[in-house]
Amino acid sequence: MVLLRRVIGDALRARRQGQHRTLREVSTAANVSLGYLSEIERGQKEASSELLAAICDALGARLSEVLGEVSDTLSLAEGMEGVLAPVERAPAQMKSAEAVRKVTTGGNVSVSVRQDSPLKATLRATRKRERDVVYAA
Repeated sequence: MVLLRRVIGDALRARRQGQHRTLREVSTAANVSLGYLSEIERGQKEASSELLAAICDALGARLSEVLGEVSDTLSLAEGMEGVLAPVERAPAQMKSAEAVRKVTTGGNVSVSVRQDSPLKATLRATRKRERDVVYAA
């Protein structure tokens, strides 16, 4: 199962790193503690809508842009068998090639999923921007 807070955190981290900014810079601009922002980026905490808006503003992004990226990533994940629903067998029983699945759409988004357990998947989205810069989420 893919957790929404992890996908949101990955999208925020990708934007911050794409701007070559530190956690400290963004946390100061968003008026949130550095530790809490770090937990949000790692998907350990869920940001309120107000806090998410403040972080997006600090990153110079519209909230709708970030949520659109998150939606696109989740949409791709939903199309991958066994990602958002439990798989029949544990990853230990899977061959390594079966534990990792990839899909690419439109040439600008690539999603790879590693099935860590029957109920847990690690999702990684890579986006190609207009300037051919790749952001990993």
